[in-house]
Amino acid sequence: MNNERRQIHAWAFIAPSLILTLIFGVYPIVWALKYMFYDYQGFGEPLFVGLDNFARLFRDKEFWHSVVNTFVYAGGKLLVTLPLSFLLAVVLNRALKGRQLLRAIYFLPTVVSASVMAIVFYVIFNSYNGMVNQLLVQYGIVSAPIDWLGPKYALLTAIIIAIWGAVGNYMLLFIAGLQNIPEDLYEAASLDGAGPFRKMWNITVPMLGPVLQMIIMLAITVSLKGYESIMVLTEGGPYGKTEVMYLYLYKLFFPVSSGGSSIQQFGYGSAVGFATAVIVGFITLIYFYMSKKLNEIY
Repeated sequence: MNNERRQIHAWAFIAPSLILTLIFGVYPIVWALKYMFYDYQGFGEPLFVGLDNFARLFRDKEFWHSVVNTFVYAGGKLLVTLPLSFLLAVVLNRALKGRQLLRAIYFLPTVVSASVMAIVFYVIFNSYNGMVNQLLVQYGIVSAPIDWLGPKYALLTAIIIAIWGAVGNYMLLFIAGLQNIPEDLYEAASLDGAGPFRKMWNITVPMLGPVLQMIIMLAITVSLKGYESIMVLTEGGPYGKTEVMYLYLYKLFFPVSSGGSSIQQFGYGSAVGFATAVIVGFITLIYFYMSKKLNEIY
């Protein structure tokens, strides 16, 4: 009887999370897998079209352009964010005065809403009276204000904002990994005459291996799926220069004021959602394969 009561109590604790997962996790996936074979705008009777949505997907230049933008956006973000987060973690892991305050300051952007962050940076990078242009012109770095949200620099601006918002998060993860490295290893290396760079390469990096793999995987998936700040900042414009995969997908389900169709396209959106999931999953599998090979080598 006691075992039965324990099982009842266990299921009672699990049930709320399980129900929410089924409603908000499993059901939407099943719904999308069904309607990606239909022409459905959210009203009327869905029309079965077979693989027509996927045929349209392969011809959709706007979608594939968003895929290219996504890889540029994610690549630019990762190439700067991860090394910068690591360097900050190494510095702030030392016994510095005020390091707790500095950690909090660098981590603060992580807890700021992406929408609020985008609005603030929209003001900062404003072409006419933004703070960035005012400083650049004041110190003679440029002769005229730069159109940071124009076709030439909009994606670069989005990458800068993404870096600012992510550095603190990965910095704390690196710090957690660094604190698990025994100090005895560094002391032994010092006795052998090892310098700071040799300690970094021969001790810190190898000992951070498992944590580093987790951080890179997390950073890749988050970067490929990021779109919230871009949606607020530019809505994918101008001329699709900042259109990324998940923003394009969002517009199919929830049309925005500018760009794209004004009609909800649930059927085609489901097909696009399936394609984006396959792309992100494929990149993740490649990373897992490369990580496994590196582990076998080292």
